[in-house]
Amino acid sequence: MKSAFPFSAIVGQQEMKQALLMAAVEPRLGGVMVFGDRGTGKSTAVRALAALLPPMQVVPGCRYGCAPKDATTCFEGCRARAGKAVAEVPVPFVDLPLGATEDRVVGSLDLERALATGEKRFEPGLLAKANRGFLYIDEINLLEDHLVDLLLDVAVSGQNVVEREGLSIRHPARFILVGSGNPEEGELRPQLLDRFGLSVDVRTPTDIGDRIEIVRRCDAFDRDPQAFSARFADAEHQVLDQIAAARRKLSKVEVTDSILELGTRLCQAVGADGLRGELTLLRAARATAALAGKKHVHPHHVAAVAALALRHRMRKNVLDDSGSTARIDRAVAELVPA
Repeated sequence: MKSAFPFSAIVGQQEMKQALLMAAVEPRLGGVMVFGDRGTGKSTAVRALAALLPPMQVVPGCRYGCAPKDATTCFEGCRARAGKAVAEVPVPFVDLPLGATEDRVVGSLDLERALATGEKRFEPGLLAKANRGFLYIDEINLLEDHLVDLLLDVAVSGQNVVEREGLSIRHPARFILVGSGNPEEGELRPQLLDRFGLSVDVRTPTDIGDRIEIVRRCDAFDRDPQAFSARFADAEHQVLDQIAAARRKLSKVEVTDSILELGTRLCQAVGADGLRGELTLLRAARATAALAGKKHVHPHHVAAVAALALRHRMRKNVLDDSGSTARIDRAVAELVPA
């Protein structure tokens, strides 16, 4: 299997890389939606981050990637069979293709086993394979509505419930949802867009030097992936150490009432729908502070993540055609002290 392109070797696209790092540190953010041009490294960055993360511990033989320390009992009784044994597997990265059937996504009856033995056995789908990892959907704005509804249900509950063909199955399905798409090819349903914690705008690089370096690195990786990855091994370890340290520090990062008030005022100033914006802003700012090794969330952490957390939650203003990011930048300039 070809190795993944190193995360630290990606040129530019700082906003996208920062959003993915925050999602890796704080899974409760709800995932990342990446809007932008084709060929800008969206799927490359997600695969690179998934490959970078250390192996996760699972119960040996569990088809759902159950964590050994998870108090929830797997419905297949994998813990009872495995005892105290622990296995390590790579963090899952699952592509959900646009043409996937509902059975392929949620799981279905194992027909071969049913015909051969008469036993009804559940065959897990993509949601089970993505548990505790990444579920990536390219061109998510073109995904069929019934699959969008399924994803909404699972994103809210963290569980996949299957009731069909005499089966009644409930299994964990907690994953970092990453979607990408080009807005020119169709709008994303508001109900699904709202479930994404962070929204990233990616554009084709305009700097000649960056474009040349991107082509140079892609060509070097294609010719000799191992040698190219070795060049960035130290940088990859630094990113991995940063993520590990931020995960340990996250729960200890303090947020004062003044920071909460700042987040609320920002959401009010830009007209963000609902209260999910404040909660996402808080979690994103805390993750940013943890990644920076800080003990407290400061106003500049809130300012740094405001556009990521709020640009997709704003009502359109027919009297202001400057765009959501520009409106957020103005609010930040007015409310966040220099």
